[in-house]
Parts: sequence; C-alpha cells; structure tokens
Amino acid sequence: MSPSTPLSGVDLRMWLLWILLLSLLSSVSAGADSKAVTTTLTTKWADTPLLLENTICAYCPHADTDQAYYDLIVKRASALLSSVQVNMLKFALSLRAYSSTVHSFQQIASNEPPPTGCSAFFSVHGEKTCDADGLAALLKTAPERPKPYLFKGDHKYSGSNPDAPVVILYAEFGKPDFQRLHQVITSKVHEGLVTYVLRHYLARPSGKKVYLSGYGVELAIKSQEYKAKDDTQVQGAEVNATVIGENDPVDEVQGFLFGKLKTLYPELKEQLKELRKHLVESTNEMAPLKVWQMQDLSFQTAARILAAPAVDALNVMKDLSQNFPTKARSITKTVVNSEIRKEIGENQKFFKGTLGLQPGDSALFINGLHIDLDTQDIFSVFEVLRSEARVMEGLRSLHIETPYIHDILKLNVQPSDSDYAVDIRNPAISWINNLETDHRYSSWPYNVQELLRPTFPGVIRQIRKNFHNLVIILDPTQENAAELLSVAEMFYANNIPLRIGLVFVVSDEDDIDGMQDAGVALVRAYNYISDEVDSQSAFEAVISIFNRVPIGGQLSVGDVVKVLEKKFPYVEVSSVLGADSSYDSNRKDGRAYYEQTGVGPLPVVMYNGIPYQREQLDPDELETVTMQKILETTTFYQRAVYLGELATDHDVVDFIMNQPNVVPRINPRVLSTSRTYLDLSDTNNHFVDDYARFSALDTKEKSTAVANSMNYMTKKGQTVAYYNDGYIRPVTFWVVGDFDKPSGRQLLYDAIRHMKTSNNVRLGMINNPSADPSTETSHVARAIWAAMQTQSANNAKNFITKMAKEETATALEKGVDIGEFAVGVRGGRTASLFCEAYEGPKFDFLLSHTAYCRDVLKLKKGQKAVISNGRIIGPLEEEEVFNQDDFLLLESIILKTSGERIKSKVQQFGTEEDRASDLVMKVDALLSSQPKGEARVEYDFADDRYSAVKIRPKEGDVYFDVVAVVDPVTRDAQKLAPLLLVLKQLVNVNLRVFMNCQSKLSEMPLKSFYRHVLEPEVVFQADGSFSPGPMAKFLDMPQSPLFTLNLNTPESWMVESVHTRYDLDNIYLEEVENIVAAEYELEHLLLEGHCFDVSSGQPPRGLQFTLGTASEPVIMDTIVMANLGYFQLKANPGAWILKMRKGRSDEIYKIYSHEGTDSPADSDDIVVVLNNFKSRIIKVKVQKKPDKFNEELLSDVTEENDAGFWKSLTRGFTGGGKAEELKQEKDDVINIFSVASGHLYERFLRIMMLSVLKNTKTPVKFWFLKNYLSPTFKEFIPHMAKQYGFQYELVQYKWPRWLHQQTEKQRIIWGYKILFLDVLFPLAVDKILFVDADQIVRTDLKELRDFDLEGAPYGYTPFCESRREMDGYRFWKSGYWASHLAGRKYHISALYVVDLKKFRKIAAGDRLRGQYQGLSQDPNSLSNLDQDLPNNMIHQVPIKSLPQEWLWCETWCDDSTKKSAKTIDLCNNPMTKEPKLQAAVRIVAEWTDYDQEIKRLQTRVQEKANHTAKQQGTDVHTEL
Repeated sequence: MSPSTPLSGVDLRMWLLWILLLSLLSSVSAGADSKAVTTTLTTKWADTPLLLENTICAYCPHADTDQAYYDLIVKRASALLSSVQVNMLKFALSLRAYSSTVHSFQQIASNEPPPTGCSAFFSVHGEKTCDADGLAALLKTAPERPKPYLFKGDHKYSGSNPDAPVVILYAEFGKPDFQRLHQVITSKVHEGLVTYVLRHYLARPSGKKVYLSGYGVELAIKSQEYKAKDDTQVQGAEVNATVIGENDPVDEVQGFLFGKLKTLYPELKEQLKELRKHLVESTNEMAPLKVWQMQDLSFQTAARILAAPAVDALNVMKDLSQNFPTKARSITKTVVNSEIRKEIGENQKFFKGTLGLQPGDSALFINGLHIDLDTQDIFSVFEVLRSEARVMEGLRSLHIETPYIHDILKLNVQPSDSDYAVDIRNPAISWINNLETDHRYSSWPYNVQELLRPTFPGVIRQIRKNFHNLVIILDPTQENAAELLSVAEMFYANNIPLRIGLVFVVSDEDDIDGMQDAGVALVRAYNYISDEVDSQSAFEAVISIFNRVPIGGQLSVGDVVKVLEKKFPYVEVSSVLGADSSYDSNRKDGRAYYEQTGVGPLPVVMYNGIPYQREQLDPDELETVTMQKILETTTFYQRAVYLGELATDHDVVDFIMNQPNVVPRINPRVLSTSRTYLDLSDTNNHFVDDYARFSALDTKEKSTAVANSMNYMTKKGQTVAYYNDGYIRPVTFWVVGDFDKPSGRQLLYDAIRHMKTSNNVRLGMINNPSADPSTETSHVARAIWAAMQTQSANNAKNFITKMAKEETATALEKGVDIGEFAVGVRGGRTASLFCEAYEGPKFDFLLSHTAYCRDVLKLKKGQKAVISNGRIIGPLEEEEVFNQDDFLLLESIILKTSGERIKSKVQQFGTEEDRASDLVMKVDALLSSQPKGEARVEYDFADDRYSAVKIRPKEGDVYFDVVAVVDPVTRDAQKLAPLLLVLKQLVNVNLRVFMNCQSKLSEMPLKSFYRHVLEPEVVFQADGSFSPGPMAKFLDMPQSPLFTLNLNTPESWMVESVHTRYDLDNIYLEEVENIVAAEYELEHLLLEGHCFDVSSGQPPRGLQFTLGTASEPVIMDTIVMANLGYFQLKANPGAWILKMRKGRSDEIYKIYSHEGTDSPADSDDIVVVLNNFKSRIIKVKVQKKPDKFNEELLSDVTEENDAGFWKSLTRGFTGGGKAEELKQEKDDVINIFSVASGHLYERFLRIMMLSVLKNTKTPVKFWFLKNYLSPTFKEFIPHMAKQYGFQYELVQYKWPRWLHQQTEKQRIIWGYKILFLDVLFPLAVDKILFVDADQIVRTDLKELRDFDLEGAPYGYTPFCESRREMDGYRFWKSGYWASHLAGRKYHISALYVVDLKKFRKIAAGDRLRGQYQGLSQDPNSLSNLDQDLPNNMIHQVPIKSLPQEWLWCETWCDDSTKKSAKTIDLCNNPMTKEPKLQAAVRIVAEWTDYDQEIKRLQTRVQEKANHTAKQQGTDVHTEL
C-alpha cells in the first residue's frame, strides 16, 4: 500500500484483522525492546539566558514556565521585526547561535575582574564600582587614565557622546541591579557626560550546559574482518529512558504511515505500536546485496523520492539517505521510468558545463549564492539567510514586486578588487621605444595568435605588439630617479618586450631658465635630442647624465651641460636650455598629467596604467614584480585572443585602456573597497520642512525623509523626446557642506560643472552649517533652497551656479539684494514666490539638515562630504582636493558596477522618472552595502519536469530561491535533506531539488546511518519546560552490525567524548541493554591563521605563538607550519591576546602587521575576540629584527630559553610531576607517542605502557593523541601515572581544513601518526619514539632513543622476510612498490624514532603533507596511509633502517627470531584473520600478567571512588 493512499471503511475492517493477527504474532516473538543510540553535544561553558541572546526587551517581566518566557520574548520581538526576521530569531535561539557571544562578554568580565559582592558593576577606564556615588568619583578622574579598548560587538547606547569618558556596565539584562544602574548611567548620557557600553555579565551562572545543534552524527558500519572488540563487560547502563518519545520513530515503515494512523485511530495505539515493531524487525535485516543489484541504486532511490508527493519528498529523501543500509534491499525493487533517466542525463550535461559538477556531485544555491557544504557550516548559512532577508525585505519596502526582486538580487554590483589603472594614452608621456614600429624588434612575430603557442613555464614571449607598457613618472632632481632609470635601461637593453615611457615632473612656471633649474634643463635636453636624433638616443643621454651624479647626490645643471656639449659640440647650449628655448613643448604637460591622475607621491611607476605599491619601487623588487606582471598579464591576453576579443589588427593599447578598471583619476578615497552606505530601504511620507517631526524619526526614516525632500538639478535633455526630463538618471550625488563658506561652495561648483557634462547625473544638496543656523549665516543656503522650491529646473540651475561663485557670495555679504542675481526670476509670480521663500522666517530645512549631518552622517559642523547613490564619501578634510575629475570617477565606477544594471531593471517596472531615479539610488545603496561575496550563479536549468522535487512559494510573500543538485545516495544527501527541511519551515522557499544520479555503482554507496541535528525553533516538553536539548537519535537500529560513531562538526570545533561507558568505536547493539547515550562536549573553538615573513615572503617555520589574557599570557601555544604559514590555537569565546612566544621567537622576530583581528593594525598587542561559532582565520605578518637578520629559528643550538615550555606544560595534564621535579635534565626523559581509539586498543595501550615501564630505567613521558581517547581512558590515566610514576600529556591538533580530509576514522588516526609530527610537540622535545598501542616492549627504550640515525630524520624497522609461507602477502615485493623502492626495504610503521630537530630543519613535515595532498586525492592510493607515505617519500625524506630485532611480529617473522626480539607487535594476520585478544594471549607470555595487574589497579580505583561517593551520600560511577 503506497504511503499516500487514504483508508476507506472496508479497508479499516481488514486492517483491524491484520493488527489482531500481527499483535498475536509479535506477542509470541517479542524480544527485547528496540535499541537506540543517542548523541548530544554541549558547550563547556554554562547555559546562557535566551533573553541575553536576543536583547529585545530590557525589562521582560519574568514568566512562570520556560515556554511562557520564550513566547513573551517572541511576542516582544514580533512588534519590532518582520515575520521573516522573527523566524530567523527563533532559529538563532534554537541554534543557540549567540550563546558564544554572551559567554565572550562573561570571559571579558572575568578578566576585569568583578569587584567582590557586586552582581553588576561599572568599569570606568579600568577602575570599578557598583554604586552610583562611586561612578561620579571615577568619572572625575577618568581623563587621567587611558580609554578602554572597545570591541566590534560591543553594545553602545545611542546618543552617547564619543568624546566623553567610556563607562562599561557589566550586568545581566532584565535583572533589578541592571535596571538600577542603567537608570543612573542613562541620565549621564543625556547630559552628554559619558559613552555608555553594556556587556553581559552573569553573577551566578547556571549549572546547566548549552545543548548545541548544527552538526552531524554518523554510525558507520565497521568491517569485522579482524575482531577488534574488547571482551570486558560494561557495567550498568546509565541511560535516561525518556529520550525515546512517542512521536520520534520515523513515520513510514514499509509504506505504512504510522504517524497518520495513530492520529486517525487513537484507540488502536498499542496494536499499531506492535505492528510497527514487527515491521521494523523484519526490514532491519541487512543481508548483503549482489553487485548487479547495486548498479542502479542511485537512480532507484531518486525514483522513490520523486514518486512521493512534493510535501513529503524531502522527508522520504532524508529517511532513505540517512537509513540507507536498511532501506537498500527494498529500494532495489523500484522501477525507474525512462523519462527520469533521460532528463537526468540531459541535466547532467548542463551541470557539467556550467557548474562543473560531475554525476554524483552535489551543490546548493540560495538566491544564486553557492553554499559549499564541505566548508560552510549552519552558522554561515544562517548569516547568508539573514543578509539575504535584509536585502529582499529592503527591496520589498521600496514597493518592488516579488518577481522582480530576484532579478535585482542577481545583479552583480560588488566593487571589483581589481587594481585601477589610469589612461596612458597621453601626450605628456615620452615613449622611449615602440615595439610595433621600432627597427630593433622587426624580427619578432607580429601575430597575436603567437600567444597561444605553447612554451616552457616562465618564458616571456617576444611579440611585436605593445602588450606591456611601463610608465615612470619622476622628478629628475629626486635622488631615487637614477636607480629607477637604470632599471628601465636594463629592461630596454635586454630586449624585454616592454614599451617604456617617461613623464618628467618639473617646474611649470612660464619663463624659467633651464640654466638655473636642473629638472627643466633635463627636459629641454631630452626634447632637443629626441627632435634632432630619436627618443632612444635621448634616453641614452639621460642615462649618461645620471651616471655622472654621485650616489646619494642630486642632479645639477652642470651634468646636463657636460653631456650635451660632448654629444653636440657645435650647438649653443643656452639656446637649448635657456628661458626662451624652443624645446619646451610638453614641459608643463608632465606635471599636469601627474596631478590630474592623482597617482600619489613621486616617483610613480605604472604597468599598463596600474601604479605599483611603494614597497615595490626598490630596484630589485621592481624588476621581479614587473616580470611577474608580464607573465600574469600574458594569461589575460591569451584568454582574450582565444575568445576572439583581441585580434592582430586591433590596437592593443586601446584594448587595455578600454578595460573596466581604467579610470580618469585615481582617488584612493573613491576607489577604496571598504565603504559605508546609508540605509535608504524605507518608504515613508516624512519631509525635512517640519523639524519637530523630523527630529523624532529614527536613522533609517531620517534618510528617507531627506531623500523625499530633495530637489535635484540635472543636465538639460538634448532631444525633444527627453525635454520634460523623462530620463532615468542612474547616478545621484548629494553634496554636503556649508555653502556659506568658500570650501563648501567650491565642492558644489565642481559638482555642478561635472553635472553639466553628464546626462547620467542628478545633483542634490544637503546643508551642514559651520555655526548654528541663523539668517545672517545662511544667505546662500536659503537662496539655493528657495530657488529649488520655486523656480523651473533650468532657472534654478543657472541661479545656483551663480551662487556657488565666490564673487556672488562676497556681494551678498556686503548686502547686495539677492534679486540682482536671480536671472529669469525677475517679475512675474515666481519672483514673489522666490522672495517669500527666501525671506520666510522658517528654516526648518536647515535645522533638519544640520541634525541629519550630525546624527546620521556623523559629521562635525561645517564638514564636507559627498554621497553617491547612498555611499558616504567623507568627511572630506578641509584642504582635500575633490574636484570635477573625482565626480567623473565616482560616476564611472557607479555606472560600471551597479548603475547601468539597476537602471535597465528599473526601466522594466515602468515607474515615473523621478521615482525611477530615486529607486536606482536606493536599490544601489541596498545592494552595494552587502558584504562582498562570490558572484551569484545564473542557473536557468534544463528541465525539472520529471527529475526534480519542486516546492512552490506562498503567493505574494518574499521568497528565497533555493536550488539543490544532489545524488540521493551520498553523504551530501544525508546532510542536505534535513537542512532543506529546516529551510522550508523557516522561510518561504521556491525550492527545486535536482537529482544528479550515478549509474553502474559497483559497491554500496552509503555504508553508514546518519543524523543531522538541526531544529527550526526551540522545543518544549508538555509541562512547558525546555526539552532536554537537540540530540541525534538512531532508533530501531539493526543489531547484528558493529558500528563506530563519528561526529561531523563545523571546521572550527574541537569536540571530545565525555560520560559514556560504552565503547563508541565498537557499538554492538546485541550486547547493549537498551540505549547507548553518547555525550560530547565542545572543548575548544579554533583560532586559525597564516603567518608570513614580510622580508622573504616565506612562512617563518618554527615560529611560535601563544594565546592568553593580560593576567595569564600563556594559556595555549602553537608552531607555524611551512605549508601556507598555517597555525592553529585552541581557544573559547572571549577576548584573547596573541603574542610571539618568549625565547627565540620574540628575540628574532617582531610583528609587522595583522589582518582579521580585533585590534587596530598598528597596535602591538594582537587582540582576537571569539564571539560566535563560525570559523575565525587571521593573517599575521612578521619581520626579523634588524640585528637578527641572519639568524634562523630552527638552528642547531638547543633552545635553552624554551625551558619555559616545559613549565607551561605542567598545567593540568602532567601526571604526578610537580614543576620542580620537571627540572630534571630534559635529555633524561624518554618521550613516547602513541595513538589509540576504542576500548580494546586502549586496553592494549595500557599494557604497552606497563611493558615500557617494567623494562626502562630512565624516566618516561607519554604523549597521547587526545582527539580519539575515550572518557574512561582519560579518567584512569592519572591513577596509573601516580601508581607507576610516569609523566604524560594529551596533545591534540585539528586536521587543517586545506589538507585533504579522510572520512574513515581509522585512516584519520593513521594520518595523525605521521602528518603532524613537527607541530604536535613543543620545540623543546628533541626526540620522540612512536610505539603502537598493540606492542609489547621487552627492552630499555633508552637504547632506541640514543640510536644513531646517521643524519636521517627518522628510523623505522623494515618488514621481516623470514616467514616464507607469507610470501604471497608481501605486496611490496612486486608491482609499484618493487620499482619505487628500487632495492630498498619497505618499512613498518608500528615503531619509529624521530629526530624532531632534524625533522623540522629539513621541513620533513611539510614535504610529507605536500606529498600526501597530491596522492590522497586518489582514493586507491595510500591504502596504509601511515606506512605507505614515509615509504613513498623515501627518496626525499630518507629513512634509517633499524636492526630487525627492534620489531618482531609473528605474521612476517619466523619463530627462531622471537627470542632476540626487543618489541613484539600484534600485527593482523591476513591468512588466519585471528582476533587480536586471542593472538595476544597466545603469542606473548607476559601479556596476561600485565593485563591482570592493570585490572587489579582499576578495581582498586573503582572501589575507592565508590567509597568516597558513599561518604558523600551519592552513588557516583567513576567511569572506567
């Protein structure tokens, strides 16, 4: 029966009969209740109140239950937010997205630290108090102390005076203490006495933890080829049976919709439960499928999903993909019709061509933005949804129809990061050569197709075209002129295909004598030789002239005269250089060109018009950078030629100068990509002529009121059709200034001059008076306003142009009647209207403008600014040049990025012109203010008739356009289905899910069960209290397989397992009583970064950073890798200080600059605030100190001053050892590293440790990889350390996101054995021994530590060859390995010794990671990752072979060699497949004794814990 068939009356009687039969049947066979696995993830920090996470109401009255409290918050929020935003708020609260923000304030408060006895307190510039009187006293002395550093996320009270002392209130929102202190401080704000900042602080944090969501949990089916399960019984099952609620089980079982049936027939609840249980048990048998049955599983699953009704399709997809191993057998019976196959095939061609997706790949797009499922977590998706909702609602409030909203969203209006160039087609540039016409290049080919001819990498093609143009703008009298010209000469002499031009910037006075001014003399001499001979000779002469100038000296007239006389002995020098020289044609052009282009301080070097940065002008650097640019630009030209945009008969220079990045003038203020915009996305009916109403509006409404009241000037339309100004102008300038002052008038005059040249511009004015508005100080402002209000556009424009001139202003001040200037205003009605408006007593518009400039534009009185389509450029400095060219630049940038595109869309709406130009401005401000992201993808997909799930949006509302491409039997489908379900509940979506199936599968596509923990809003229990928190539930699981549990969390989370008795690596449900409850904790949020040395551009390998607070500077530490200069530090929410470690790091290096941090770029302390769950990546540049330039971090000298490292490591982990004891010689400690996962291997690990301790006289320190240890092991290890007197430390490192990820847990652990040896351990550790967990040591390991590696970074034992019957399994004897090793041995990775000093010095870790990155992309390579990788790299990173007796293992070594073995390894035996435990007891005589000894210790520890618990009157299980 299909899932969607309704039940008729006849069917019902049949049903009841069935149910009776089945209930009888199942009562006979009923076994244990169904078993389950649940997983939760909590934070390390205490629960944060929901109220603080949304800060909607400062005084929410407290409610009786959690649910009532939550409803109250949502109700208050609904009054302020739109429905979409309320849903976003609910989702944020469900995700607990802001819990980390609240906790970060808590950490900042604890660093203050809080004064005793205060549950809320003020901090005034570092001094603290919690009463009102204390505040007044601290405010008096505040100016003597430095202001505190404020963070980006701080809550600043609006209306605070930025110049006053900063008062930070630490308090809990909504509590009586907060209200009391809040009232005290707000009264001070209104008096303008303070800047008020609120930070959350809980005096008494809750005892509960925050339950997180937004992660996935996988139950992977484990191969049972080698039995790796521990036989130790798990005591007691500590489970809370309430986790399985009534409505949890998946609704549909074998086509029966039990959820529906239970609601339709409540009286049959019990029988339905029995029927369901029977069906579940009969389907959960996982008999293996034949290969031919698997071939079509992907298409069959898609067909099942597409057959379901659209509303249920996502649920079906979620169920099938997440429980695939048990569903696969029934899916094989599905028939796939040919239409689905055909359409998927057609679509796949399209996916491959436009999106680069292969069959089986997946992708998700929200409004065209690509969401990368591998790197973007739910928190970044939430940010995307929020910013998209903001833009869509903004467009909606501008009354744009829903269908058009998506058209507008797809416009790519982001400013490009491209380097801007200026036009080099200017007579001021004297070109030395021309590749296209000069004889010396005549043998080079001319055809641009030559670019496509293959060459060796790094070869510069010599083609007779001016592809590469270098312009040097210089003042010949500056001392660096000589070295720049010598670089130019080098390029020219070596026939580099570079056209070189010079611009000399010299005095532009009219009758200047070149015999007095060296710069002018040089220009005239250059011109003379160019005219008489040619430009090459002129250039050579200039070089000769500069060769005469001593190093560090300055050019003199004498140098010019000497060279001229030598080359042209018969010429009268003074006639060439003198005041009336006829060789003076372009002397002034040089300076004019330099000033007009605005390229910055001299000298300037430009490549194809793009100026170089200052640091690139060093002669060596200039040469390298130019060659680099030539190579980079060649690829751009190749593309243009290939696409036919550039042909041989085109002028190449014209082609370059028509690129969108070429502008008339480079003004950094205009071109900067960090921009601020006004929020104009509001529609209201307010104006500026009623000041009382205007002053009561909020920021957004004020901006709209100013826009509503603005009158514009425009250029007169040329043609009759346009005469009534029926023309959309995509660029709107608002000029802000005091037009009663010369500088304000100048800005206005330049704007008007530009407006008169362009049909795209409209110009409005905002007054920002220097003094309080009065009739005396506002003649021009009032005249302009009056003219705009009363005159025709043309008259007003002419009048205002006059007003902007200086002579008019002077006349007005002298008292000349304004009417004198009003052309066309004299006589008639308009004149009297004008005079009335001008002389009227009200100047509300001025008051409103003044308030607007102060409160919204944040300008001081009289400051100037320009607002272009809502973008604020300013405040402009008093003397700053902002002229007609800058307006032209602004216009051209707007037209290129957004103006034209938005205009063409707005034209389709058919709105009237004024509103249309307004709309372009407002839409531009809204779209451009979006954070810069990737371009949106245009996807007009092929067909969605048969092969896509479609969900239509609710009519009329704003909707999100969501497109997913997915293969339903992949890990991506397991993640995507629940995400799409939540999106569907959260917002109005237009959803299309395209199937992208793979054919001819040869193995099971999914070997795991999966749950994604995500809820659209907070869930409550029946009694109104919060439910126990989001959790992953695996119900009705099959009991025969062996499972391993993995968490799939966002990149920056480090989680660890806490509180569980069961072995999460080997979950065998047949042996479980009812529920395996896995609890995890978010231990750290990761701070990642990249670090480079500015001098060399290389990462400073071995540089160490520390992270801490002011009171405890070293809490975490790390080492920088050579791969990408990567480093990672473990942290938690709060404000942290990043420093270089004391010792060699901070002796040799200093911090040069940093990006992505929370402190100003020039501050010495790098402060980083972690206040959300998203990834945080920073960039740090360092520089060697001048006196340490030749020193290296990784030298052969022992880092004595890093002994501090050892002290720092005694914190927390070290078993038994006190700081003093650690002062032992570090050479005297044997460092042993090992990894283990799962209870069996942890049992082996304890035995390995015991065998080491029994045989080794020297003190031992064990290092364990913490990432995968069970809570049991972590709890027992301190007791064992105390008993046997060893030290230990748990190290962890998160697999870096840029390194190819492994998905299988076993392979991840193998990766950790080899890939991070250089960064896992402190630099002070010189040698480390790796010993596998399943090894038994029979000798003193000091011998291995001191073994001479003869210069190799590590030593491994080769595989034994003595057991002949295993020859068939020795894979390294033939094929790839035989040829690669070329006679060398293949080594085993169960035991090795690493000389970390050598390892780091030769960058072995970076080489291994590099090789791994290349090989691991192929799933078939590196089958034994930890072993194959070092053997594969044997030629690059040599291995010293250890003597054979160091590792004996029965599988490969014969019995006769066993007696001399120093260690015995329990290798798997591919022939007998003998279980590990059995082998251990049989092979190693002492194994059982060791095992018993440890068990006795465990029993003692357990008894002691029980005894202590009884004394305290509680029954606590110490988890062992």
